[in-house]
Amino acid sequence: MEGLGRSLKIRELEKLQEELSRKVLIEPLEEEPQVVGGVDASYRGRWGVGVLILMRWPELEVIEERFRIEEVDFPYLPGFLSFREVPLLEPLFEDLDFLPQVLFVDGQGIAHPRRLGLASHLGVILGIRTIGCAKRPLIGKAKEPEDKEGAFSLLRHEGEVVGVLLRTKKGVKPLCVSPGHRMDLEGSIRLVLKATRGFRIPEPLRRAHLLSRRLSSGLVAE
Repeated sequence: MEGLGRSLKIRELEKLQEELSRKVLIEPLEEEPQVVGGVDASYRGRWGVGVLILMRWPELEVIEERFRIEEVDFPYLPGFLSFREVPLLEPLFEDLDFLPQVLFVDGQGIAHPRRLGLASHLGVILGIRTIGCAKRPLIGKAKEPEDKEGAFSLLRHEGEVVGVLLRTKKGVKPLCVSPGHRMDLEGSIRLVLKATRGFRIPEPLRRAHLLSRRLSSGLVAE
């Protein structure tokens, strides 16, 4: 994707994101989930490893682990992560006995220039509730939250609240939390805090990340 060809391609991707973003629903969680999930992807050379962890809620006991290894040819482009990771992650949900009622995603939800980060994109495609949990904001401005567990500050972009910076543990950097699909901001904050067990990131994501890193470390980079 170089020069004029790259510009044309990016405009096509932006148009698709805008179309999909119109399908994103922001709504409250009516009842507690029974099963939640976490997805993460790691890379080594041209190979990508996608991982899905299913856990019983609220105990956070692992029910199932799945992974997928395949070549990834879409480059890393800020704002277009979903086009790199959705093809790797979506097949992990095929033939499941049951879908997670809430999915924690290592990426943005609506805290995205076109309101379609990876969490929102996956949520729309899979039709499930998703929460974006990113290590840092992609867009917007927010104050640094107080250094105590549960403190947060609103993340605003173009006059709209798109997420929060959430301190999940005292003494660690805040997470950028935003609704992905079929979740609201209040519910996203509550579930992230409830799923965080002594670490910075929610347990389903932490377990998915550990497994994806372990599997990718065994690959030969080419």
